[in-house]
Amino acid sequence: MAITEKQVRDALKGVKDPELHLDLVVLGLVYDIEVDAGDVKATISLTSPMCPVAGQIVEDAKKAIEAVDGVESAEVALTFDPPWTPERMNPLVRSSLGL
Repeated sequence: MAITEKQVRDALKGVKDPELHLDLVVLGLVYDIEVDAGDVKATISLTSPMCPVAGQIVEDAKKAIEAVDGVESAEVALTFDPPWTPERMNPLVRSSLGL
């Protein structure tokens, strides 16, 4: 069975920003997902380039993707282009956070 972008996105919902306690998907931090058979590459961002736990978030994202059935390799790239803004979040979540 082929791996889908939705499966990867669902796995990334298990990775939380430690400061906001919300997952990468809800926060709009997942910029791109590429699936090529068993190989997955995800491009994510962080709410701040100065995030002290950036390495941990990237590692957690990689582990979450690797846990998807059928994934043979996972790569997580970090980008700040374009910079993350609260507008990338779901409007309801943004509103509930007062942003």
